[in-house]
Amino acid sequence: MVAGCARSIEGHAVPQGAGGWPGLSAEFTKLLTECDAVADDKIAETVGATAVYRGFFGAICRWEGDSPAGVVKVTFNWFETGSLDHERNAGEELGYSVENTTVEGRRALQMRRPNDPLSCGVSAGAATTGIFGWWVQYATGGADPCEAAATLARLTLNLSS
Repeated sequence: MVAGCARSIEGHAVPQGAGGWPGLSAEFTKLLTECDAVADDKIAETVGATAVYRGFFGAICRWEGDSPAGVVKVTFNWFETGSLDHERNAGEELGYSVENTTVEGRRALQMRRPNDPLSCGVSAGAATTGIFGWWVQYATGGADPCEAAATLARLTLNLSS
């Protein structure tokens, strides 16, 4: 027989982020629905796609859509303990150009990859705590990816407060 590593744990299972966890506060009430911060149809409209299709959902949420100019990829992240200073440092380490900007009066960052004018990201302070960011990447052209990312950030702040 093969012996395994097994043990019983007392209690009853609840999903991560559910009520009753020590230290959990009202600040994290939308933690399990962050990928719904902006409706799919608004994402599609913002990036100029006929529709977007949900891909991976977790700490980072992804959509892909078809626009008249080709495929567009959209990424959203929300880090409840993140900071814009950390995002700046990470972007600079990756060789991105990082600029200060604002979204709905909040301090924000706009990032671009070197030699990639078809993609852009905007990160801002969340309405409650932490930071969130949107990244828009067009395959062959389309609207201004920085304006699309900034619009999605504005919609996030308008809908998450």
